[in-house]
Amino acid sequence: MSSITAPAPASAASAALPGGGTATPASTMAGGDFETFLKMLTTQIRNQDPLNPMEGSDFAVQLATFSGVEQQVRTNQLLEQVAIGQMGGLGALAGWIGKEVRTTAPVSFDGEPLTLDIRPASGADRVELVVMDARGREALREDIGPGTGEIDWAGRTEDGPLADGLYSFKLVSYRGEEVLSTQAVGAYARVTGAEVTADGIRLSLPGGASALEREVTALREA
Repeated sequence: MSSITAPAPASAASAALPGGGTATPASTMAGGDFETFLKMLTTQIRNQDPLNPMEGSDFAVQLATFSGVEQQVRTNQLLEQVAIGQMGGLGALAGWIGKEVRTTAPVSFDGEPLTLDIRPASGADRVELVVMDARGREALREDIGPGTGEIDWAGRTEDGPLADGLYSFKLVSYRGEEVLSTQAVGAYARVTGAEVTADGIRLSLPGGASALEREVTALREA
């Protein structure tokens, strides 16, 4: 099998091709385009020994190698852009630590009242607040007034306060017996930290609770 000669001398950083020749470094190869690579192959064909030509499998290996390297470099570039974007958002969220956010994600209840943002459907004459525990099971259902605004929820039942833990809330609005809407209720909790995760920026909240940035609908001073 004859060696493959690149159109320009290969540097010390060049990688050996399966056919015995050399290829440009991955960063240089991926930095160009596929048309440039095809021109290189054409040059190799013109300079090969006609009595000992390259086999078709060698072309296939080179094409596959180039395609794989190009795809890997593009993937790395994309991941780098995503990381930079996330870190930029994380830096902006540093100012959120110590403040309160309103979120529909589960929040921690430890016996102290939680502030809930109540927004019943227009025209509702009866409103129920439904409380779910960390497993999504209904823990409490109570009638509240049809008014709109913030309320302090004490988490009390006929048998006393609910156990400490994570809870989420939803509001069911009625007109007579007709259900007008069922919607998540936002609760306020203090931000204690933030981290970048595979799902996006996640805010740490008291009691082991957390919320993704996209689950936050309001921010205020604690």
